[in-house]
Amino acid sequence: MKTNKSYTKRLRVTKRGKIVARAPGHNHFNAKESGSGQMRRRRAVAFHAAFDNTAKSRYLG
Repeated sequence: MKTNKSYTKRLRVTKRGKIVARAPGHNHFNAKESGSGQMRRRRAVAFHAAFDNTAKSRYLG
């Protein structure tokens, strides 16, 4: 089965095996965002996958 490359580019696996992703909603319309909101979105967020290990291996290669 092929790896889903669009998903792979959005996620990253840490050294300990956690899956982290970029915070959503940070591409445009950020001028009205408060400073704390912008800082909050700079951090990577934990990604909780609702699929089992076989599907996880497909999405993460």
